[in-house]
Amino acid sequence: MQLSATPYEERLTAPRSWWLISFLVGLSFALILLPFGTLPMLGGLAGGTAAAAVVASSYGAVRIRIVGDSLVAGEARVPLTALGEAEILDAEEARAWRTYKADTRAFLLLRAYIPTAVRVEVTDPDDPTPYLYLSTREPERLVEALRTAKAAA
Repeated sequence: MQLSATPYEERLTAPRSWWLISFLVGLSFALILLPFGTLPMLGGLAGGTAAAAVVASSYGAVRIRIVGDSLVAGEARVPLTALGEAEILDAEEARAWRTYKADTRAFLLLRAYIPTAVRVEVTDPDDPTPYLYLSTREPERLVEALRTAKAAA
């Protein structure tokens, strides 16, 4: 049996500015340890930068994928048969769905540094989740992949 290629996959990486902030965190650790000598200062620079980079990398490690007959978004795995219409949200509409239009029962894969999103209805009557809010840099591509995968399923 041959495995089919994933029709959609996106990693929601942290923005480049976060890597500069990681270096600045390391620099602040180095300045804190400066009175103890050069070696602790260099250790603080390396350790602080590494620790901040690990945090930034792990926050940006979340992925959105369509695998087989499921949509995998972060820790959620939803069968395509349980999904309804997908709606592309521009920056203003995405902000509205993150704030005053948000439903507390919804699944939010939210990354505030990504301005666009997709809102996908959940049609499964046994699932209390009304919709999935997925931050994405390529909303048109995600919606098209969802339509294609649902038609194939």
